[in-house]
Amino acid sequence: MIWYPYTQMKNMKTPYQIVKAEGVYLYTKDKKLIDSVSSWWSAIHGYNHPEINDAIISQIHRFSHVMLGGLTHEPAQRLSAKLSEWLPGSLDYCFFSDSGSVAVEVALKMALQYFINRGDSRRIMTLALEHAYHGDTFRAMEAGDDEDYHFILKACGKNENIIHIPTSINALGKAFAEYGERLNCFIVEPLLQCAGGMRIYGVDFLTRARELCDKYGVLLIFDEVATGFGRTGNRFVADIVTPDILILGKALTAGYTGHAVTVANEKVFKGFCDDDPSHALMHGPTFMGNALACTAALKSIELFERDDYLAKIKRIEEIARESMRNFSARGVKEVRVIGGCICIECESAEVTRGFQDFAFDNGVFSRPFLKYIYAMPPYIITEGELLKIINVMQRWFA
Repeated sequence: MIWYPYTQMKNMKTPYQIVKAEGVYLYTKDKKLIDSVSSWWSAIHGYNHPEINDAIISQIHRFSHVMLGGLTHEPAQRLSAKLSEWLPGSLDYCFFSDSGSVAVEVALKMALQYFINRGDSRRIMTLALEHAYHGDTFRAMEAGDDEDYHFILKACGKNENIIHIPTSINALGKAFAEYGERLNCFIVEPLLQCAGGMRIYGVDFLTRARELCDKYGVLLIFDEVATGFGRTGNRFVADIVTPDILILGKALTAGYTGHAVTVANEKVFKGFCDDDPSHALMHGPTFMGNALACTAALKSIELFERDDYLAKIKRIEEIARESMRNFSARGVKEVRVIGGCICIECESAEVTRGFQDFAFDNGVFSRPFLKYIYAMPPYIITEGELLKIINVMQRWFA
């Protein structure tokens, strides 16, 4: 039996059985559905993309996976080189892993060990945001701040070395004034807090965070597992404000397979690279640098660049803003749009109950959570398909 995620197995409703996927569509035995959430925000090119398929098949005929411990291979080398070339600043050093949550663990471990390697044992604190979500492994849960996902941590008690603040510049300044000399890092989902409720905040907060991190010698970490590859309308938020460590996942492999990368800048890398073997980063996921995942990522990046995906995302945002302009209804608290993300925050979770089945009956797959009905469609979506998603979202409130 499959143990399904984020659901009470005793009374869960039967999941929809998918038999085929093509473009933006998922197919059940007798239904064709627009996937409005891109398989948890990862399938940015849609499904069954012929060029990605061909690239992966070609790699399969050479080999599917070899470990990076004592071995290396061309797909991992090429992807690392491409990311180093593509990313801003000196974000050049790629540590691969098998999921976004593990990549967050790696980043937090890097930040702590960076200072331990320097003989500074005071900096054991992490600054993070309220309503944050960074994954479901334990250190990632501690950096997160959402009891709807992480209530299990109550059994262990609050970690006094994790500080959460709102996205307020005043709160940011107070936190650095009080804890700055003991912080090793500040980790954020930049501009858009996704699983925490599609909450949007300004770039001025990130700019000030960069200034304060520089002033107090704290490492700035951007978790762009969800926001990267265009979801906020920017290629990466790191293109606007450059962090010391950047985490990518989800869309990295276009939703074809689990893979992630923690990218460090030169300063962080040099904190590990010396003659002392104990200063090495002692971490090594079995499937890091998986050849098929790297191949999918390389082809995905090629498509993103070649087909001007930022223009596609800009058009999605324009259509969404125009369609949602002045939309209001009973049960709606707020409408938010940024890049390739559309969110209706409802007054309560009761308002969203039944929406998934309503959307299914109207040809759209959706997965609302808590009090949020949202869409993060594949970027290849047509205007007509996008308007259908928006229309279904709005008609629910009629």
